[in-house]
Amino acid sequence: MEYKLITKDEEAALNLPNEPFELYGKLVVSLNNKQWTYKEELFEQVEEQTFPEENYIYEEIVEKGFAIGAFQDSKCVALAIFENHWNKYMYLADLKVMKAYRRFGHGQALIKQGLIEAQSLGYKGVFTIGQDNNLGACKFYLKQGFEIGGFNNYDYDFTQQEGKSDIYFYLNEIRN
Repeated sequence: MEYKLITKDEEAALNLPNEPFELYGKLVVSLNNKQWTYKEELFEQVEEQTFPEENYIYEEIVEKGFAIGAFQDSKCVALAIFENHWNKYMYLADLKVMKAYRRFGHGQALIKQGLIEAQSLGYKGVFTIGQDNNLGACKFYLKQGFEIGGFNNYDYDFTQQEGKSDIYFYLNEIRN
């Protein structure tokens, strides 16, 4: 597997389609004395969700930050989009891995490469946002060494996704 920055030559990799993932539980977070804690709540019924396609444009990606792809024999099988942010954390705006390539460490490798690239640009780390009802993603970020640093329960008010909340995850260094 080759992990590399997406250049104009690989811009087709930005069209990696979103694939379904399971919603099987929720991460419930609490803040006490400036310490985040969490617990897992499993759903009685597992559902599937697929995010809408983003239609990324190469010029917009490089204007805002960068993208890294995982390539198997020149085919992109995983993609991470990183965007500049006003603070010292670069934003991991998107991370997706084709279903057949999940659980092989490709997401972890993309995050590692992204953190190295972000730090070379002067950032201290990266952050991302996970929906509280996407327990698989939340557990993945925690396993990679991200720490919970924030919670927003207002983003989805007055939308079809009302009742969901966002959890903010921050990473300064890669765990081995």
